[in-house]
Amino acid sequence: MYSREFFRTRLGRAAMVSIVTMTAFVALGTQLEVQPAYATTITAEQVELA
Repeated sequence: MYSREFFRTRLGRAAMVSIVTMTAFVALGTQLEVQPAYATTITAEQVELA
């Protein structure tokens, strides 16, 4: 799919940086514990108009 000549080009180097970045993102993302976000509850009175 990719050859050594491809990775010597500017586009190939950009592709390699993208691959490494995504791999690092996945590797680090699996180690983070994300707390669920809770919306703030707003209490309001409902009034029905006739």
